[in-house]
Amino acid sequence: MPFMPFRLFSFHGKTKVLHMSWLAFFISFVVWFNHASLMVLIQQDLGISEAQIDILLLLNVALTIPARVITGMLVDRFGAKISYSLLLAVCSVPCFMFAMADNFAELAWSRFLLGFIGAGFVVGVRIIGDWFPASQVGTAEGIYAGWGNFGSAIAAIFLPGIAFYFGAEHGWRYAVALTGVIALLYSVIYYFSVENLPPEIAELKTRRPMAMEVTSIRDLFLYMLSLVPLYATISLLSWKLSTPATPVLSDGWNITINLIVWLLFLLHTYKLVNNNADRLSQPIASIHHYQYRQVFILAVAYLITFGSKLAVLSMLPMFFFKTFNETQGISMLDAGLLASSFVVTNVIARPAGGWLSDKIGRKLSMALFVAGLAGGYLLMAMISPQWSITLAVVVTLICSVFMQAAEGAIFAFVPLVKRAITGEVAGIVGAYGNAGAIIFLILLTFLSTTHFFLMLGLCSLLLLGLIHYLEEPKNFITEIMPDGSLLKIALD
Repeated sequence: MPFMPFRLFSFHGKTKVLHMSWLAFFISFVVWFNHASLMVLIQQDLGISEAQIDILLLLNVALTIPARVITGMLVDRFGAKISYSLLLAVCSVPCFMFAMADNFAELAWSRFLLGFIGAGFVVGVRIIGDWFPASQVGTAEGIYAGWGNFGSAIAAIFLPGIAFYFGAEHGWRYAVALTGVIALLYSVIYYFSVENLPPEIAELKTRRPMAMEVTSIRDLFLYMLSLVPLYATISLLSWKLSTPATPVLSDGWNITINLIVWLLFLLHTYKLVNNNADRLSQPIASIHHYQYRQVFILAVAYLITFGSKLAVLSMLPMFFFKTFNETQGISMLDAGLLASSFVVTNVIARPAGGWLSDKIGRKLSMALFVAGLAGGYLLMAMISPQWSITLAVVVTLICSVFMQAAEGAIFAFVPLVKRAITGEVAGIVGAYGNAGAIIFLILLTFLSTTHFFLMLGLCSLLLLGLIHYLEEPKNFITEIMPDGSLLKIALD
């Protein structure tokens, strides 16, 4: 199967799919984080409290965990073209709801629903994995994620200015609504601009089962076990929102939500067992074999890398302020600018991580980046008021580069586990990343910053041990065509 060379500045074939998809992801991140830089204006307009702001920030990521798993199943079943278009169009509705909210309850419900747009990441992973060969997929996935993630930064930079242009009092509503209009318009553009598969494999069937297929009894139990942290994290969020500090839910609602969450877990596992029972009762052809262990290790890796990134981002401004305010007189604004150094590397480091994975191998590159991340976190644990600010920022940048590169290496691996279920694999791995953020944020409330960074360094070292059990992907896959014939697709 021939593949054209990777020309980044072309707008044809697979490169067009890449550019259309990272832009869709970029827009989804603009919409997802369109509130962050406008919270002061929203607070002034509606009179909400600091505690209610914290609640909105939690609600913004709550739905993303199940959304990524669900979206992974849907994209494997219906294809990326319709999935991304529908996601952008449907999520424009809660975006408009948020823009028109008149009280905290309306803000909270619309923000909760908007968390679903965070699942857009999964859709792009699938379509790029289908269009790019293994020798280029790491670079392509890195560009997709690195450039798409920048949408949150663009939202923070430009939306306040747009809000003030329309008027300080209600301008935030126009700024938020504008992002919804952009998402709605782009949903149509995306649908008419991309195809799910390249012409060479366009006749491949999409999967029909709505639960992931595994190839051994052991993998079945491992998959069920891997679902527990995802559902447990949602329960953890429900508990957090029922505590006196964030009393959004009553004890009765907390119990009800937990019952629903674990009933859904039982339904999920039932469908999983039911979908795989007949297949596992007889020998499975070797062309369908894959190890779910690969998925689980990648999920844990993303939990530690992406999860720790979101947690560190939330505490880094205050950490810099408390560390250097007395000794070097930095302000909260200065601390925020210093903390931004933790994310500015994403545009380059994540694509670079994917590119290096293409060149030296997935497993080796991931191990190198995670080892560097462990060292980076251990160095951050040593930052003290006696350090120079320059040295502290350099250490932060080093840690950030290794972390973003590790994320790129993880998603250079994901599309090669098993092509037919790339969406579901990406959904589980991505959901683990969001779950990790919530877990680490809660742990942060019990630890000092020094112990927090030490804990993250230890987690990275433990991940290094898990990576040892990853297996480098094969250089080809075999697919069954509609007429029953086999098609061997070279990945390099």
